[in-house]
Amino acid sequence: TISSIFIDFGPITPGAPVTRTNLLTVSNGSAYGYTVLARENHPLRVLESGISIPDTTCDTGTCNESASASWTSLTTFGFGYRCDNITGTDCASGFSGPNDYKQFASSESAELAQPVMQGSNVGRNIQAQVTYKVNISSTQAAGAYQNTITYIALPTI
Repeated sequence: TISSIFIDFGPITPGAPVTRTNLLTVSNGSAYGYTVLARENHPLRVLESGISIPDTTCDTGTCNESASASWTSLTTFGFGYRCDNITGTDCASGFSGPNDYKQFASSESAELAQPVMQGSNVGRNIQAQVTYKVNISSTQAAGAYQNTITYIALPTI
């Protein structure tokens, strides 16, 4: 399950990152485990104009859909996410530091959905918190930006 299907960042001030969270819960009856994959349809975008907020590349310019990096600088802009274990230890690798983020894979760029959670044991109510973060520059155009994040839960058979 997912705690909310609508995430509203509200008005965003340039250089003042905004975060929102979702709780993912998996009850896995498969003896061999599960994987939860995620992918965005495109970067955050004003649909009418096509103006986008790019996906973050984190402070070092090295994070992408499969590799995380630290994102703490107020002058690093974009949209990204991190995963934190609530119950169990099933967040995908790459989120060991408290400020480690990744980009969502993008279907628009033909990127494959990437694991957010993975487990190899039977479990009930395994929970992880996904934190979404957005930060914009002073030149980012105003508008109602949106995208769709799709989560896919697959059993391991």
